[in-house]
Amino acid sequence: MQVRRCALVLVEPREAIDFDLTELASGETGVRERLGWVALAAHRDEDIPLTAAEVAALGALSPGHWRSLDELSQRHPRAVLEALMAKGLLIAQEPVDETSLQFARADDAVRAVHWRGLPAVMHRHTRWRDVDSEAVERLFAEASSETLLERLGPAQPVVPERVEAARRMPLPRPATSALDALMERRVTCRNYESAPLSFDAFSAVLYRAFGARAVCDYAPGVQLLKKGVPSAGGLHAVEAYLLVRNVEGVPAGLYHYHAVAHALEPLRPLDADAAASLARRFVAAQAYYAGAPLQIALVARFERNFWKYRNHAKAYRAVILDAGHLSQAMYLAATELNLGAFITAAINEVEIEQAFGLEPMAEGPLAVCGFGVRAKERTTVEFDPAHKVWV
Repeated sequence: MQVRRCALVLVEPREAIDFDLTELASGETGVRERLGWVALAAHRDEDIPLTAAEVAALGALSPGHWRSLDELSQRHPRAVLEALMAKGLLIAQEPVDETSLQFARADDAVRAVHWRGLPAVMHRHTRWRDVDSEAVERLFAEASSETLLERLGPAQPVVPERVEAARRMPLPRPATSALDALMERRVTCRNYESAPLSFDAFSAVLYRAFGARAVCDYAPGVQLLKKGVPSAGGLHAVEAYLLVRNVEGVPAGLYHYHAVAHALEPLRPLDADAAASLARRFVAAQAYYAGAPLQIALVARFERNFWKYRNHAKAYRAVILDAGHLSQAMYLAATELNLGAFITAAINEVEIEQAFGLEPMAEGPLAVCGFGVRAKERTTVEFDPAHKVWV
């Protein structure tokens, strides 16, 4: 059997603390510290406990060259190698069962995209699944009566002051423009009307935020897009995947927005209950965002960005910036039409991946945004300190 180490894996020394009631009863603190090793692999969702012998073997195995298992057994205990195979960290060239086949396919998917190690592991292991943020907040509030400052300590200042006030160089404020007025009305919306969003407004915001203004044949076989926002290398590697619940003329369901054709690609129809359930799960049970008429998952096409920026230290950062540019464009486009908008990174990425059929290391959700008609009454707090929306 030919094997090699998985493509990208980090090993973390980790301390776990638990309580021993027997020690506590004998007059000790009862606190017990356990030190161990954990593997974080870019193709596995789980944290994988390792023994010291497994750590030593893992560090001596090549991720790029296939080696005979019998040959490796001359240098490492066979039981250790088999344990690494069972944990999906040592990959078989010809898998012998369904589990090893799944490990091999997941590892191949990571290799195909040209990830760099640190961001690959960070991306894989910071995804949420089945998180209910409202339930977490309730439990936290019930567990402690401390104020925010008591719990967290002094807050950092809103602006760091690097010199004395007398040394600052005052700058003239510009004359108020239409852009100023638009930006002042940009307020994250948490209160949405139950009435449908008009089809024309829906189409206009999608185009202004996500639509392509031009297609450029940069080189043979290489096309770049011109949009209303910047993008690393002109690649525009962040796609808009939509969960539509309440838009005039658009049946509830899952869609992909085609930026060049300015069109929706239907992926799966949903009834009202299924759409509402997905909307809540996508945004980790943040009810105020689940009530919007649509949600847009900003999905990074890592395979497009990393095609050019292979194993690049800045590539992951650049694609996250792309998502930020798009969300601000959506905010301004929605605000111009007197609509409310939101964005949140508190999302259940795994549920979004499963709903849209995404391979997480090739196409990964970064955030969820959306827009709709703002409610006439504010029942959930919104941050509008200048009172430009709520008087």
